[in-house]
Amino acid sequence: MDVQQDGQAAEAQGDAPETNETNETSAPSAPRATPATDGASGPFPTQSPLDGSALPAVTATSPSEVPALARKAREAQKAWAAKTARERASVIAPVKQRILARAEEIANLVHRECGKPVEEAALAEVLPNADLVEYWTDAIEELLEGTTVEFDPLAYPGKLGRIHKAPRGLVGLITPWNYPVAIPLRTIVPALLAGNAVLFKPSEITPRAGALVASLFEGLLPDGLLALVQGGGDVGAAVVDEADIVVFTGSVATGRRVAVRCAERLIPCSLELGGKDAAIVLADAPIERTANGIVWGAFTNAGQNCASIERVYVDRKIADKLVPRLVELTKKLEPGRDTAVLTTSRQCDIVRRHLAEAEAAGAEVLAGGAPEAGSLAFAPTVVKLDREDTPLLREETFGPILPIVLVDGAEDAITRVNASSFGLTTSVWTRRVGAAHELARRLKTGVVTINNHGFTAAVAAAPWTGTGESGYGITNSPHALGELTRPQFVLEDRNKAARELWWYPYTPVLRKIAFAMARARGGAGLFGRIAAVFELALALPKRLLGG
Repeated sequence: MDVQQDGQAAEAQGDAPETNETNETSAPSAPRATPATDGASGPFPTQSPLDGSALPAVTATSPSEVPALARKAREAQKAWAAKTARERASVIAPVKQRILARAEEIANLVHRECGKPVEEAALAEVLPNADLVEYWTDAIEELLEGTTVEFDPLAYPGKLGRIHKAPRGLVGLITPWNYPVAIPLRTIVPALLAGNAVLFKPSEITPRAGALVASLFEGLLPDGLLALVQGGGDVGAAVVDEADIVVFTGSVATGRRVAVRCAERLIPCSLELGGKDAAIVLADAPIERTANGIVWGAFTNAGQNCASIERVYVDRKIADKLVPRLVELTKKLEPGRDTAVLTTSRQCDIVRRHLAEAEAAGAEVLAGGAPEAGSLAFAPTVVKLDREDTPLLREETFGPILPIVLVDGAEDAITRVNASSFGLTTSVWTRRVGAAHELARRLKTGVVTINNHGFTAAVAAAPWTGTGESGYGITNSPHALGELTRPQFVLEDRNKAARELWWYPYTPVLRKIAFAMARARGGAGLFGRIAAVFELALALPKRLLGG
């Protein structure tokens, strides 16, 4: 199995687009792709997608080293799990301050390695992660509290039950390149707080950001508890073969391979595999907020976001007002300044192909268009089209293209949204919020936002999840602990009797008791139930005396 860190994007004829951001204060107008950008000289890029400048060297981990790292992590995990949740939280709490203190370092590294504007890097990769650490360290003690199971005192006398949330053990974490700091931390922090060890493989496109994430925990954790491994698909496969659960964010094709291997090993996996997110604009939508929100939702990180708006279904009644405003706002954006450059030439090729095939099918380009050959500065592009049988509306583009389709009202829009094989997020834009809530319940997506889009992945308390080919993993919120822990049931028996009712020997008295219980619990009419109670009163003492 080859587990490439190919980001989260739908496959286009076997291609697996990638997910990452880069950011720089002053970006060149036309960054150009070089062979090294896609790791031709090894598993790691050696040049920035911004301007081709050299990036620091990265040492790859040999797949043969992974088992030893896993063993060391397991040893560290035993003592770590023995600590209380509050003790673990006190160890990890300083990570918040470290993130904030290193804000510029984080933003500038993400900018250079991914091509994302520094402002986006700070807002998406720094501030929400400080909040994430605070949320989990404050809440983990309560979230890991056990629950009590009540027993019928007649059938199960003297029994007390408790359900504990036990750590899985070793979490294998494989993350993409589009949000190379935020996405790993969404799993690392709650996984560690729940008592797990983590074997972390960042994308081979953004290994330096991955190393920075690991460095945030240096000197805080027991040695080996968080193990960083760097490399390509062979290293990812080694991680899957060592873990007790795999958390994977990436392409559908790779996610399927991960799921198959986890099934072979009989271990769980959590998969987030991208999206083809839609925005539904109803006839009463507020024009200015809707236009601004959709433009941001489509073009932030140059569309290299599993939650990017890649389809807009606009009610015909509002199209004449909304579409020109979308075009006007889009034309004001400058690639490299307002929007990220595309991180890899491979991804740029996919975006180019989707646009070209849409144009061949009759799509009208209202703004933007493909850049000159070799450039990664793909202009924010607005396309109007009628047909939905093109890759631009069926596959994940993962680039700065906003396709607009006119529809005949909400019912038409919902049908089209739900027809997609992806189901990550959808936004609904309208002044009638009550009606929007009704529509939300009919959408087959994991996240629905009303009059906003896509930002809730940065909210630690809100579950981030999808349906269909978007995968079935959950990050953020207490629901994520359902994957990072396993329920362990502990029964305490205070019954002092020599034997239980149902133990040997099997006798006619026991048979009489069993059927009398059935009648007493509702298997007979009123008088039958009363008679059964008297029968039990006579038979139970005989049974307890050995009858």
